[in-house]
Amino acid sequence: MLAPLVTLAFLTTLWMVARIALELADGTGSRIIAALKGRSVIARPPQSARLVTVRVQQRPEPVRRRVSARPEWRAAA
Repeated sequence: MLAPLVTLAFLTTLWMVARIALELADGTGSRIIAALKGRSVIARPPQSARLVTVRVQQRPEPVRRRVSARPEWRAAA
């Protein structure tokens, strides 16, 4: 029962020491924290998707004419 409380206290202390060390390290800690939060000076905004226009020209359907059967065509078939 005591182990989880001791572990929690240890992790909290470790977190606070790391945070203080980052803040005191010549201002680089604030830049690291800002970068981790996504607010870095050099962070670029996400690229937006560029829309691409596609032109499609549909082919007209072929005109089908009715062909009457001629006797000479029947003989050739």
